[in-house]
Amino acid sequence: MTKHNYSNYNIIIAGVGGQGTLVASKIMGRVFMSLGHGVKVSEVHGMSQRGGSVVTYVRFGGDIFSPVIDKGEADLIVSFEILEAARWLPYLKKGGAIITSAQKINPMTVISGSAAYPAGIKERIKSLGVNIQSLDAAYLAGEAGSRLAVNMVLLGAAAKFLKIDKKVWEDTIKETFSEKHTKTNLKAFDLGYLAQ
Repeated sequence: MTKHNYSNYNIIIAGVGGQGTLVASKIMGRVFMSLGHGVKVSEVHGMSQRGGSVVTYVRFGGDIFSPVIDKGEADLIVSFEILEAARWLPYLKKGGAIITSAQKINPMTVISGSAAYPAGIKERIKSLGVNIQSLDAAYLAGEAGSRLAVNMVLLGAAAKFLKIDKKVWEDTIKETFSEKHTKTNLKAFDLGYLAQ
């Protein structure tokens, strides 16, 4: 299989613990490796327990020496929650894009009553000239058979955005999950792909 025409490309996957951000980043890394790219995937930044903020970096292309993505270097942010998209916005490069779930998950400050969930996040990001694509990933995951498959919905949307052969992603998903879970995850991926 031939390499796609990418120079080094930086992706941030941001979410909340328990949403499957790590699984998503590992699948991405395997896809890019199967296409012959150099790949670095960082494991975890933040609190990985359920409910805490989690981010992983995926870098691919030619010579990738560091797994770290600095501010202003991300080509794409895949966000599992709209507030996480805003939190990681300073890392997006000029001309970069965001794919986000429209889902809102209250952080501890909101749950405790010490802060309110910010309104109009998507509109504020868009007003900065950022290409932000939002989809109801939780709903689509439910349609696929499991609300836990939000990560596959967002991977589908990212695959379409990156213009990388859908079959490569599907083959990697089949290799990642047990037979019992493959059908649901493939359907969720497909719904995300078609949503873009």
